[in-house]
Amino acid sequence: MRVRSLAIGLLVGGLALTACGKEGAPSDDVTGGGPSTTQKVAENVKIEGSPTFDRMTQDGKVVIGVKEDQPGLGYKDPTTGKYSGFDIEIARLVAAKLGFDEDKIEFKTVQSAGREAAIVNGDVDYYVGTYTINDKRKEQIAFAGPYFVAGQDLLVRKDDDTIKGKDTLKGKKVCSVTGSTPIQRIRDEQLTEPGNIVEFQGYSQCVDKLLTKEVDAVTTDDAILKGFASQDSDNLKVVGKPFSEEPYGIGLAHDDKALRDKVNDILETAIQDKTWQSIYDTTLGKSGSEAEPPEIDRY
Repeated sequence: MRVRSLAIGLLVGGLALTACGKEGAPSDDVTGGGPSTTQKVAENVKIEGSPTFDRMTQDGKVVIGVKEDQPGLGYKDPTTGKYSGFDIEIARLVAAKLGFDEDKIEFKTVQSAGREAAIVNGDVDYYVGTYTINDKRKEQIAFAGPYFVAGQDLLVRKDDDTIKGKDTLKGKKVCSVTGSTPIQRIRDEQLTEPGNIVEFQGYSQCVDKLLTKEVDAVTTDDAILKGFASQDSDNLKVVGKPFSEEPYGIGLAHDDKALRDKVNDILETAIQDKTWQSIYDTTLGKSGSEAEPPEIDRY
């Protein structure tokens, strides 16, 4: 399982829902909290055979597991306490389509190591937080999606034109998180010299070193890197072509097929009616990097 300390931004669009509903207040601040676009809330939603949805309905709220330290993806403003980012807006989108208004959403920060336990134990109703779909995780939980397909890429300074992709890293200092898959790939493929590999506990430390020219590139999932770039587009950019594939899914209870099918329907509709693109454009898209919506995998 990949070690991540993520930061990023993406999402949200005006939903075209079949049911009539209410609208939430929009906000244009990528990391300041609050929805980045207006969402309509569906009414009289019913999902037969979903124990998770039954619990949500009985409690009168939805508890969503998220990250809080990934600008542009899942970020909690330390001043306001509000959440924002691409993952957060995807989470809000799903909640709205399930019939829950903004004031009925409870975001619960759960770090990577505790995600499966939080879902299995019912501590969260679903989880949205750069959660890569893989077979090992499918043994414990289920996934809807993917809602985004990330891939390992490179973040460099805006004025650096010498790094154009992974094959131009020789002689360059490359930074990532200790023990992470991205830094191991740099090492295994010998993309730069061993002495040029720099590791920290968090990606924000790598970005600080990049800005002070102590390293030449930061590597991890492109979605995370786009979050950093969207925060500081005057000084940072994402380059190259992703050289791995990381499909992000929404984590759900293992046997709740009814809810998984419903969430997949929500995501598929958002892709078809351009809501997904609107969400991306107002969050991660601010990095200047384009992205295409994924194809839903109904396994």
